[in-house]
Amino acid sequence: MIRHVVMWKLSATEPAAKAAAVAEIAGALEPLVGVVPGLQSLMVRPNVAYLETNYDAILVSDFDSVEALEQYQVHPAHVEAAAVPKSHAASRVTVDFEV
Repeated sequence: MIRHVVMWKLSATEPAAKAAAVAEIAGALEPLVGVVPGLQSLMVRPNVAYLETNYDAILVSDFDSVEALEQYQVHPAHVEAAAVPKSHAASRVTVDFEV
């Protein structure tokens, strides 16, 4: 199994705007479970500690394999949904590892 982790620094600076952005990102990406083959789970959560230094939000998702992760990246439903975090992100980092 492959775990795909994405962290975002959001463009928003106010807490309410950050919370709204995270909710919108979660609303776009979490429903992909059951739509994209090989995607086992996906959750988006806001950061809750060290607000000045930590990233603002995280996505943690699990895939059957690296191939399933690669298919997710180009799946039309993901391509469409990925526009939402892109519209809110000032920066993004990712890591993928075997679990």
